[in-house]
Amino acid sequence: MYAILDIETTGGKYNEEGITEIAIYKFDGHEIVDQFISLVNPEREIQPFVVNLTGINSNMLKNAPKFYEVAKRIVEITEGCVIVAHNAQFDNRILTTEFRRLGFDFNKETLCTVELAKTLIPDLPSYSLGKLVRSLGIPVTDRHRASGDALATVKLFKLLLSKDVEKTIIKTFLRKHTQKQLEPKLVDIIAQTPSITGVYYIHNKDGNIIYIGKSKNIKKRINQHFTGTNRKSKKIQLQVATVTYDATGSELIALLKESHEIKKNKPIFNRGLRKNVFSHALYTTLDNNGYINLKIDVADGRKRPITTFSNKQSAKDFLHQATEKYSLCLKLTGLEKSLSSCFRYELKECDGACVNEENTKLYNNRVNKFISKYSYKDQDMIIIDKGRNVNERSAILIENGIFKGYGFYDLNYQLNNKDILKSIIIPMENNKHTQHIIQSYLRKNKRLKILKLDSELRK
Repeated sequence: MYAILDIETTGGKYNEEGITEIAIYKFDGHEIVDQFISLVNPEREIQPFVVNLTGINSNMLKNAPKFYEVAKRIVEITEGCVIVAHNAQFDNRILTTEFRRLGFDFNKETLCTVELAKTLIPDLPSYSLGKLVRSLGIPVTDRHRASGDALATVKLFKLLLSKDVEKTIIKTFLRKHTQKQLEPKLVDIIAQTPSITGVYYIHNKDGNIIYIGKSKNIKKRINQHFTGTNRKSKKIQLQVATVTYDATGSELIALLKESHEIKKNKPIFNRGLRKNVFSHALYTTLDNNGYINLKIDVADGRKRPITTFSNKQSAKDFLHQATEKYSLCLKLTGLEKSLSSCFRYELKECDGACVNEENTKLYNNRVNKFISKYSYKDQDMIIIDKGRNVNERSAILIENGIFKGYGFYDLNYQLNNKDILKSIIIPMENNKHTQHIIQSYLRKNKRLKILKLDSELRK
């Protein structure tokens, strides 16, 4: 649990500042579960430049509670939490000083979003809160007021957690805290997991990830692990200390994220992805008359396919439908004889007499239209899918046919700024497995919104 906060002060000499406003959002890694926002009477003068910056003046604070009157609420909302702030050293020092004046020792672990951003999003021109969130497309209101800045920090921290693919933040936190807790009952862990689409991480008592999985219903899938009787399930049940998860909203991102993070973290109960994650592929050949022919064959790693299939039957089902829709010629090399329903612009039985340059061009144009529909080779595009909540969408970026990664964006922001687009993307490796995942998903989900990148956005 995290207490994400921002404090506005009077300014002045070091360790003589007073708090004028405080905002704390209790954040469970996914959503805000509690909050506390209040003006505070600092019982001292506010520096003029601070008044100009925040808009908070002494008249506004005359009837505001003094710090000792809000101290109990601050202790309650931060109990068991790590303090998160933008420039956490400053905010923690101010809080510690105020509590020390009351004779209370306020000692919390801290995380600084400035340092995390420098590590996870390197080489940005500025890491000040205003410029950073603007460059990442994070909406912010009431800048230089505690509630506005704290809420922007919540959104920034959520983005940083998603970019931390090796789960360094989560694992460090769990190593320090899970051992202090009683051994959890499996039923309690199930009760705390949500019925949402995403990726889940099963941790042992040291905080290490021992298994990564994805599901459209995480609670249901965790329940299957904890009630399973096979060898792997029983081992997991003996070693599990806690389960964390990342909501994705999009099943496609869950599939890609699971694949990527298994390779990064190498959990002991993930045997790893099979080398041959697909068995068959669609290829093209050129016949003696110059026609582009399509054929399904056993996948060959030395060739670049149009698209790939998990098994022979799914390949056959897809191609039978596609050839009828586009009136194409299909050959199932090594699997069965050529289909009898082979169309070439109604040249069914032309016995070669109507094979000419014009008809060849017409037919090949139809084949190429089909290929561009089901292959993203050399294409620049964004696949738009569901977000983690109703106010956002997910974006999968493909440049020149290469999968770059994914990100989430607020619906209030349009994807028309190349810098924002690239800054929100969590980079991922492009490989045959990710290509197969994306192509399979696109075939099954034909109503997905796909944005073609114009030349300006690609720069």
